[in-house]
Amino acid sequence: MSPTLRKFTLTAHVTSSVGWLGAVACFLVLATVGMTTTDPQLARATYVVMELIGWAVIVPLSFASLITGLVQSWSTPWGLFRHYWVVAKLLINLLATVVLLVHMKPIGHLADAAATAALTDDLTGTRWQVTADAAAAVLVLLLATALSVFKPKGRIRHRPPRSYPNSLTTNPPPPHSEPHPTAS
Repeated sequence: MSPTLRKFTLTAHVTSSVGWLGAVACFLVLATVGMTTTDPQLARATYVVMELIGWAVIVPLSFASLITGLVQSWSTPWGLFRHYWVVAKLLINLLATVVLLVHMKPIGHLADAAATAALTDDLTGTRWQVTADAAAAVLVLLLATALSVFKPKGRIRHRPPRSYPNSLTTNPPPPHSEPHPTAS
């Protein structure tokens, strides 16, 4: 990959990753407002907007971060499976994206309830869950950001391929110290 293209993909990765973090932080603010406000119209509006932000901003940024991160790892010396911090970021990104998609359902449930009627007490648990999930997501994405900045040492050890006697491998079998029993 040319240096210009590499810088472009790095810029896209940093932008999508930090944008994801910022969008989740805004989502957390909205969830907190929805939980704490005494104005029922404001509470209803926050949950409708949260679903819109989730599907239109947060989900696309999570996929953009994942895809650009994979492109970066395949095209740079960091590699995808050479350093523990890269693998940790990949796992964080994959798990956070899956959890995000799973948690869009309760967010949609809240938005539907808010759009059609007043929020009832039976949704209090879901409202707390959405707020707590957003707070946890901010912490997880901050961890991924810290891994990118600090790049902790530690390479994944690669073992050389094993050679197997009587198999079709490119590695020759180990030399024998004793002569073959049929040779005399």
